[in-house]
Amino acid sequence: MDKPSHIIGRERQWRAMEKFLLGGDQDGPLRLGLVSGRRRTGKTQLLTAACDALGGLYIACVQDEGDRAARQRFASALGRHAGLGDAVRGEPESWERLLRAALDTAARVAPPGLPGVVVIDEFPYAMSDAPQLPSLIQHLYDDSQRRQAPGGRLILCGSALSVMHTLLSGTNPLRGRAMMDMRLNALDYREAARLWGVRDLETALRLHACVGGIPGYRPLMTSAPASADEFDTWIVDNLLAVDVSVFTRTEVDYLLREDPRITARSLYYDILSAVAQGAHTPAKIGAVIGRDSNAVRYPIGVLESAGYLTRAQDLLRGRKPTLSVCDPIIRFDRLITAPHLSQLELGRAEQIWRAAAPTFRANILGPHLEELAREWVHRFAPDELGRPTGFGTVGFGSVQDHSGRAKHDIDVIAIENNQVHLIGEAKATLTRRGLPDLERLDGIRGLLARTGHDTAGLITALFSVTGFTDDLVRTAASRADVVLVDLPCLYGRS
Repeated sequence: MDKPSHIIGRERQWRAMEKFLLGGDQDGPLRLGLVSGRRRTGKTQLLTAACDALGGLYIACVQDEGDRAARQRFASALGRHAGLGDAVRGEPESWERLLRAALDTAARVAPPGLPGVVVIDEFPYAMSDAPQLPSLIQHLYDDSQRRQAPGGRLILCGSALSVMHTLLSGTNPLRGRAMMDMRLNALDYREAARLWGVRDLETALRLHACVGGIPGYRPLMTSAPASADEFDTWIVDNLLAVDVSVFTRTEVDYLLREDPRITARSLYYDILSAVAQGAHTPAKIGAVIGRDSNAVRYPIGVLESAGYLTRAQDLLRGRKPTLSVCDPIIRFDRLITAPHLSQLELGRAEQIWRAAAPTFRANILGPHLEELAREWVHRFAPDELGRPTGFGTVGFGSVQDHSGRAKHDIDVIAIENNQVHLIGEAKATLTRRGLPDLERLDGIRGLLARTGHDTAGLITALFSVTGFTDDLVRTAASRADVVLVDLPCLYGRS
């Protein structure tokens, strides 16, 4: 089962899908799998490609359709797959009969030697009017294990992460029955550059800082900018254009609507804005929005489980975890679009974008480069720096210099037990990085050693968008422990 060329990345996921669909006894009992991921991550693209390859039955559920209409839609899709047309006369069958018929039909229509495959996309939409569906699937699965129901492969897919993750938790009916639980995340930044076809690496970085690695945005936007000069026009025509579907305020509203727990969206907007602006703990978030810290803990948890906020720990000081907005388009909306919404609605997108340039570089591009630097150390550096076992836990940290009464923040740190393998600094400033930046990291290295950390074999890394001064390049060439990571190195094109 070859992965189609139009699907960028997803090699690991495709192999897992292939193993789930084609592994084991093709005529054995039912196998159940789950696929989840936020809106536009490419779940449908992946699943329809698998159905096309194996002649499977793909059925998409519709939001707020009602139970009868949902059963009628299911029955029509089933009829088309069986070659009987999509006309459904009278009252559609019960869900129990429809599920059994879908597996029977998929097995009958499947090519010789292949299992019957049924994919139910956006399964939570059907569940909203038929909450008994997981229990019905449980009984169907259990009967199949006793050879009293059809076999084959059944995949449930959905964008409502909280609903999908709950299906296999606690005492829920499907717990312990799914063989595959695939959570589709965004493409990494190198794959995203391939997806958009961007060759200019600074433009690729800026693009990823705005929309991340979400494949579903690509067909909805104008052609990707080929250079930094085109980038400004692209932003105005897409993310800041009120009347297009990818206007960030519209898109974020859709994202929040995906989670049924998010009802009073104004509170969630306020929390996302506070975090994007630098409030990284519940107490600080509560202070910014005028609420008690306990009042924001539940909505923060919802945003975390939905994949819109993430928390990380200072790897050196063990302080309370800090929260950050992990979805680039939400961060862009909260920092650029939301504060100027009324002016954008008057058609002043170009003026707003010019005025927002300092905010974009300091609060979006800079932090994003730090995130990609940590991702590079975690994902790519083990192979590219000859450390196949990796660098341990990668994150950020801070160390206190008691003699100088100063605290030093470390953008990138990789640590394993007490051994620090790498420290790094990532800056998206307009000036090149120079010897003072390396000297600062050397000072931090000495401070770590004095505070009891093992720094033997430590690598010092400097990350820069604009490159490095000549004296820094010469010094790095003479030191095996110094790595200079410019954009070609970051993107694996050096």
